[in-house]
Amino acid sequence: MAEYICVLNKDTIIIKPAKKTPILLRMIVLVFAMVCGVYICSVCLKQISTNSKIKIQDIQVIERPSPDVDHENLQISTVHYPNPETFSRAECAQNPVRYFAILSMQRSGSGWFETLLNSHVNVSSNGEIFSVLDRRINISSITQTLDKVYNLDWFTSASKNECSAAVGFKWMLNQGVMQHHKEISDYFNRRGVSAIFLFRRNLLRRMVSVLANSYDRHAKLLNGTHKSHVHSTEEAETLAKYKPMINSTLLISDLKEVEITATKALEYFNSTRHIVLYYEDLIKNPTKLKDVQAFLGLPVMDLTSRQVKIHKGPLSDHVKNWEDINKTLDGTAYESFLQADY
Repeated sequence: MAEYICVLNKDTIIIKPAKKTPILLRMIVLVFAMVCGVYICSVCLKQISTNSKIKIQDIQVIERPSPDVDHENLQISTVHYPNPETFSRAECAQNPVRYFAILSMQRSGSGWFETLLNSHVNVSSNGEIFSVLDRRINISSITQTLDKVYNLDWFTSASKNECSAAVGFKWMLNQGVMQHHKEISDYFNRRGVSAIFLFRRNLLRRMVSVLANSYDRHAKLLNGTHKSHVHSTEEAETLAKYKPMINSTLLISDLKEVEITATKALEYFNSTRHIVLYYEDLIKNPTKLKDVQAFLGLPVMDLTSRQVKIHKGPLSDHVKNWEDINKTLDGTAYESFLQADY
């Protein structure tokens, strides 16, 4: 390598190395920059790959809920854009619609609960449509009816038609639900239908209501007209005058049978997106109605109903053979039913 020799005086000699070529330095910097760039790109690609996997998993959960998911707290619901055959949704065609079904038992507060839902400007709950036998004669007739409801082609006084944001109906468990539970559960999962289970904690009060309503079907205490639900205090007091006689011998087995039916229904529809409600909780805790609206993806509103409760006050005022019933349930798992208010 060439060197430069500098002579300062006769006794001092300084030898300086030659300067390095600028091209070599540039090549070193370029190689370093390339290595850094490759490293940064590899890190970014890994992050993008991870995010993509997460998004795919989220979509799968929305479309087909896992049995291990806490369905009561699951807030993601499938949205739909139905295209009715009988009318045009017009400017609401791009508004999403959510499907639901209220699964319950007679005299468990489902009628009252449905009037609350229908007081929401965006909800259409179409009543007890499977009370008609022909609509549930087999699974084919059931699915045809469901398709018509969820396509917004089912018309009732509750229908909000083109601007509905949630559409459904109430379905009693003894109206084909338990008989065809597998096919119905599959339909709910396939079509993205959310199930709202509504039960009554105090099964004794439910029994009183069932017996009294059954009696009025024939007696027609309200001026020769049978009414399952009333809208005035006077009508409620008239119907409450009848005191049913409860079979104390079969009472405990009857209560157990209702419990078993509810338990089986929850097992059958465990894979669906669902929420479980109790009539007594809705009465005592108004925030439960907000939970329901959130579950259906609705803007929260104050929900109201004109229905008036028929059997108020202590159950002892509404059962003819109260002493026998009290003795039968005293000391059993159902003893609390004797004192409950609702």
